[in-house]
Amino acid sequence: MEGKTAIPSRRWPAWANAAALLLAGWIAVAILTLQVRPGATIVAVAFPPWWSTQQVFQAAGSAQAAIVGATALPTLLVVRPDDHDGLARLHEAGAWFVIDAQAVLACFGR
Repeated sequence: MEGKTAIPSRRWPAWANAAALLLAGWIAVAILTLQVRPGATIVAVAFPPWWSTQQVFQAAGSAQAAIVGATALPTLLVVRPDDHDGLARLHEAGAWFVIDAQAVLACFGR
């Protein structure tokens, strides 16, 4: 009879469950907190982190959004989008997502 070799099983570390739950909770709270309020006229817009400051300002300008201010992060701008399809144009210009400006300025404001 041939000898069987035991293959060690790979186990999920015990701390990974807690870490996954913590991460999921943090993401859920961030999503709920940073949502744009209905009727908000000023929003924060996040662009790709590898873009230069010049690219970010050009993208916001091409979407006809008035720049209200910059944050400590160069790819996060506070803008006033145009009333007609302003958010859609920001996404077309390369914005990843739109965030509540008050929440962002509390964290990343200058």
